[in-house]
Order: sequence, then structure tokens, then C-alpha cells
Amino acid sequence: MKITVYEKPTCTTCRNLAVLLRENGIDYDKVNYFIDPLTEAQIKSLLKKAGLTAFEVLRKNEPIAKDLGITSETPNDDIIKFIAANPSILQRPIVEVGERAVLARPVEKALELIKAC
Repeated sequence: MKITVYEKPTCTTCRNLAVLLRENGIDYDKVNYFIDPLTEAQIKSLLKKAGLTAFEVLRKNEPIAKDLGITSETPNDDIIKFIAANPSILQRPIVEVGERAVLARPVEKALELIKAC
């Protein structure tokens, strides 16, 4: 079972998830999406697997999100384009296991997903 964590290594929640997975002996692949940016197609796929909308994974308090004027009325595809162009506005970490994914906030959600798969 391949587990992939989409993260920003300096993010406190991402570091907490790394500790939790290590303490539970869970191996996983890491993707720093600031170095290896997610494409619009990858973001759409992750959202579908997680059952989330783009607005639900948006870091709404980030200045750039506010500057872009994104609201709950902004079309999903437009938000995905903004996220692909501005990775800092994507909530993190996102954990992908096969055909399922979860926004690991709180980090324990990742363990729930891994145990369910």
C-alpha cells in the first residue's frame, strides 16, 4: 500500500504528521509541493479522492487568497488554477492512499485513512 504525503516541510502540522507516522512505523513517500508543484489535474484528483471542494482546502487567511478575492462563490476550477499557481494557499498535509485521500487536519485523520485501507 503506497502512502504519499503532500507537504511543506516547514509546516508544523506536516512535521507533527511525520512524527505520528514514524511512531507508528508507517513508511510513506513525501512530496514537497513547493519544490514539485502540483498540476491542476493532480489537485483535482486529490480533491476527488478526498471528497472535498477546492474552497474546502483553501487557506482562506493567506494574504494571497484574500488578494485574489476567492470566495465560496468562486468556481471550483478557478480555485484549482489559483492553487496550482500559488501553492501556499493549499491546506496541508494531504495524505493519499490508493484511491482515497484526506486533508490530515488534525493529523490523526491520516491514521484513520491508513487503517481503513
